[in-house]
Amino acid sequence: MTRTEVVKPGMCGPSSLFMGEVGDWTWDTVSALCGTNAFDARNAAGDPTYLSFYYFHVRGSRDLHVNALTFGDELAVTSRLFGFGSESVLALHRIGRGGGRTGELDPDRFYAFDDPGCIYVETFNRWISRGAPGSNEGLVKSSPVDFRHEHLPTLPGAYSPRKVYGHARSTGTFLARKPDDPVTFTADYPVEPSRDLNGVGLLYFASYFAIVDWVLLRFWRHRGLGVADFLRRVVLDQRLCYLGNANADSVLRLRLECWPAPDGEGEDEEIVNLVMEDRGRVIAVSTLRVLRRGDTDGDA
Repeated sequence: MTRTEVVKPGMCGPSSLFMGEVGDWTWDTVSALCGTNAFDARNAAGDPTYLSFYYFHVRGSRDLHVNALTFGDELAVTSRLFGFGSESVLALHRIGRGGGRTGELDPDRFYAFDDPGCIYVETFNRWISRGAPGSNEGLVKSSPVDFRHEHLPTLPGAYSPRKVYGHARSTGTFLARKPDDPVTFTADYPVEPSRDLNGVGLLYFASYFAIVDWVLLRFWRHRGLGVADFLRRVVLDQRLCYLGNANADSVLRLRLECWPAPDGEGEDEEIVNLVMEDRGRVIAVSTLRVLRRGDTDGDA
């Protein structure tokens, strides 16, 4: 599927706004190509089932990244689905601005990430339902009765995200190995029911990105960096694995580790790893590559 989008105020600024928009594009694409209405899907028992996000990978460049988008930018979006059976689906989105790549979305070219004029987004989604009424814990797999997937192409095995997110689930990081001597930071985040939940009462998938940014800002302040420095950041790469949801009254423990990027192009390029817990239960793991672009005095 292809689309042309104009960046509006509700889809830029905080990174979670644009991630939420991309998430809607995933649901739109599944609805158009798989015979089911992802916005009102039902399982065999007639209960609501949701196309939840399990793995989200967004990759940009110094030329084009999520935080660089602003009012009026015209985007050319190409989306393609790949089959992973009756319970899951993978979507690739290539998002270009100002001469970014157009045409068919080929996996080999997508995973080369070689066009600095594009943002590349990969989402892996699973159909889930609530295991118990009123609770966001114990979500269970549950596919819509009309979900068609047999016609979807198979993603080449070399690009399957299963090994990647499996590693994050078992080790608490997307890094092959954590470097020694990290700078560490811990904070507690009370889930805010007036902001963080979606229309069906689940902790909204894009809120996880907002929570990551929330603790990252506090970590930067802890190091004596200011708000203007945070707003100038360039997120070159972010991976997020969703391992659980949280209730409206949860207080999340956020454990952050940070290292200089060993293969970075400058001393201000960092690797940040974050583990999100709800009463000792890990609900998300995220690893980011972040570029800091200068400090401004007196902006804290």
